[in-house]
Amino acid sequence: MNEAELLFSEILNCDRMSLYLNKGSHLEKDKSFLISSVLKRRISGEPIQYILGKAEFMGLEFRVNPDVLIPRPETEILVETAIGQVTPSLSLGTPFGRTSQSHNVTMLEIGTGSGCIAISLAKLLSHARITATDISRAALEVAGRNAELNKVKINFIESDLFAHHNLAADYYDLILSNPPYIPTAELKNLQPEVSYEPTIALDGGEDGLDFYGRIISGSAPYLKKGGFLIMEIGIGQKGALENIFQRYEGFKIAEFIKDYNGIYRIAVARKVK
Repeated sequence: MNEAELLFSEILNCDRMSLYLNKGSHLEKDKSFLISSVLKRRISGEPIQYILGKAEFMGLEFRVNPDVLIPRPETEILVETAIGQVTPSLSLGTPFGRTSQSHNVTMLEIGTGSGCIAISLAKLLSHARITATDISRAALEVAGRNAELNKVKINFIESDLFAHHNLAADYYDLILSNPPYIPTAELKNLQPEVSYEPTIALDGGEDGLDFYGRIISGSAPYLKKGGFLIMEIGIGQKGALENIFQRYEGFKIAEFIKDYNGIYRIAVARKVK
């Protein structure tokens, strides 16, 4: 469905075909007012996901609002990469809910936002034990509701990266993150819809790399030897990430993975010491 069809079908609580079969029907006054107000919001640039209060990711539905970043299709590659590391024989066509035969893998997500990454992994890897952190309490409230909506259990912790003392009680097979990676000066040049999203989830500092060094150095004490650190990266940041990893002898870059547009989007490194 296009955006107009999606908005109308949601507001009128009907399917796409009914929109056209009943196109001559008279709308009640309250419905007309609601449609008008929604269209004004969209014309002003507000993302359709915030207007509807939901977004799709990995075939699942997630509640979203301006406290959390809207899930992007390219971030699904991060989820797929994580699954490939722990269950290389698992088909990504496996229906959600089927139990993976992998070992009881432990995962930590840094900066969970809506929870879409951690929750998707929990749906596909039912044996996984997943902890997810975020500095934003408002974001964690959204993530908690999404975990309930999708019927999974995630250990959510309010923390600035690795700062919370509860993280010291575990070692993880995988640590994942989609950190803020947009250079501060570029934020004002992004499409209008992005201005509605939380700056804290977008602003990666002067060069967009502020969080990578902190995550790489901070993850080492929590990652098992042989475990993986998997991060989403911004356009043109591959070389800079290679340089950052060279500062930390405990990691070896396994690979960089391209997105659907041929852009390097995921960095995968393995803890070797």
